[in-house]
Amino acid sequence: MRAYIIRRFLTIIPTLILVSLLIFFLINLIPGDIIDAMQAETPDVALDRAMLERKLGLDKPLIVQYARWVGIARQADGSLSGLLQGDFGISWWRKIPVLKLVALSWPVTLQLGLMGLIISQLIAFPVGIYSALRQDKWGDYIGRSFAILCISIPGFWLGTIVIVLPSIWWDYMPPIMLIRFTEDPIGNLKMFIIPAIIVGMAMAGMLMRLTRTMMLEVLRQDYIRTAWAKGLRERVVTLRHALKNALIPVITIIGLQAPILMGGTVIIEQIFSLPGMGRLILSATLHRDETLIGGIMFIFAAVLMLINLVVDLTYAYLDPRVHFK
Repeated sequence: MRAYIIRRFLTIIPTLILVSLLIFFLINLIPGDIIDAMQAETPDVALDRAMLERKLGLDKPLIVQYARWVGIARQADGSLSGLLQGDFGISWWRKIPVLKLVALSWPVTLQLGLMGLIISQLIAFPVGIYSALRQDKWGDYIGRSFAILCISIPGFWLGTIVIVLPSIWWDYMPPIMLIRFTEDPIGNLKMFIIPAIIVGMAMAGMLMRLTRTMMLEVLRQDYIRTAWAKGLRERVVTLRHALKNALIPVITIIGLQAPILMGGTVIIEQIFSLPGMGRLILSATLHRDETLIGGIMFIFAAVLMLINLVVDLTYAYLDPRVHFK
């Protein structure tokens, strides 16, 4: 196991190098640049493009700009700073270090994503397991219909309805200023619970269907029939013998849903005025803030690789037959 983890960490290094190349050069394929965005914000003010390009380093070839961003070439002031030195740069638009902006926005998205994941599993696992145990019964039909409903309803539509209808019927609007958990835990949970339910429902539909399918497959195995024949209770057979093996593909799906923890809630954050990573990415893209976009995407890539490693290691815990060499 230890050797496998070391190999996985070693493979992350060339992957991050490739990711940094893709991020940088794909960002530069976006039409326009930050100077165009500045000019659009102040159309009555004439900007000195040449001076701004020299100040931002945009007058250099792309390969030089990439080397400076990574930290293998010196900056214009002679310093050596970049990703390799743990310096993600300063946002061109906001004039604030990228890591500071991420540190302010990520907790919001992380809380929303974690609450959404927890809610999705609290919905999906009981409904999926019950549907499998009551196959082709009314409970199964209701559970499957609910799963399809969760998959079909767009989150942005449901979020808009939740905002608009209460304001029309009861003159109620959710708070638009962020309430930190450390300041008011109850107010914070009230602010996050509705968007978290919407995010969780969107994820729960697929998890419900997959949990039901895998439970049905496992329940038909010989060792499960043996457990029934021994007279074990349904709860013991389901939770102790069937559930662990059925959860392996489900864990894979949960791992694929993990990007929601890092910025996959752009629309929900916009609707509910949550200053998370989704809104930060949207703002950076609109303003062509290449330093901020590159830093955020690189952090995303690194964290996703670690999440994939954790998911792979979870397989060994759920299924003793899985061995990593």
